[in-house]
Amino acid sequence: MTSIIDFVLHIDKHLATIIQNYGNWAYAILFLIVFAETGLVVTPLLPGDSLLFAVGALCGRGMLDIYFVIPLLFSAAILGDNVNYFVGRYLGEKVYSGSYKLIKKDYVVRTQGFYEKHGGKAIIFARFIPIIRTFAPFVAGVGKMNYSKFLAYSVAGGLFWVISFTVLGYKFGELDVVKHNFTLVVFGIIGISLLPAVYQVVKMKMESSK
Repeated sequence: MTSIIDFVLHIDKHLATIIQNYGNWAYAILFLIVFAETGLVVTPLLPGDSLLFAVGALCGRGMLDIYFVIPLLFSAAILGDNVNYFVGRYLGEKVYSGSYKLIKKDYVVRTQGFYEKHGGKAIIFARFIPIIRTFAPFVAGVGKMNYSKFLAYSVAGGLFWVISFTVLGYKFGELDVVKHNFTLVVFGIIGISLLPAVYQVVKMKMESSK
């Protein structure tokens, strides 16, 4: 856990080291990280938004090719969504029993509430919310959402998510205030990403107390 936190908080430096050590294989590593964060329901704590921002910043420094990395990570996100969807569809509603120890039931239940409120559009909204992003396609599969509908929302959300954060990093990652305070930027990205989830939790607690 400590190593993951350190990786997230200093993600620009760690990614730069990976690129220097592995060259073009760094693209494969980035693909696997995004795929795992979106496609493996047991790895919801991997970096997502901050990773894309850092990747964009490194593209701005000429260490990565933005015209290659955007379609690459978009493909990873869509592939991850699809794997997650079909795993959820295969496991079915048994996941709510808590019998699958590696799948945190609380995350599944919260995502189900988010999904019920926003419908299919939850697949798009969830792209920008850590943890919910990982569980949304899984819950869609558990609920046997129409696959064509799911895929359309997944593609729209994945495209917007990858392009927005990567381009933001590309445009602003080279600013001195960002380069010298990258950890604070990461905190800011994480904080903004978590606001919708915090709002939902507070709202639910207020409604239950009435």
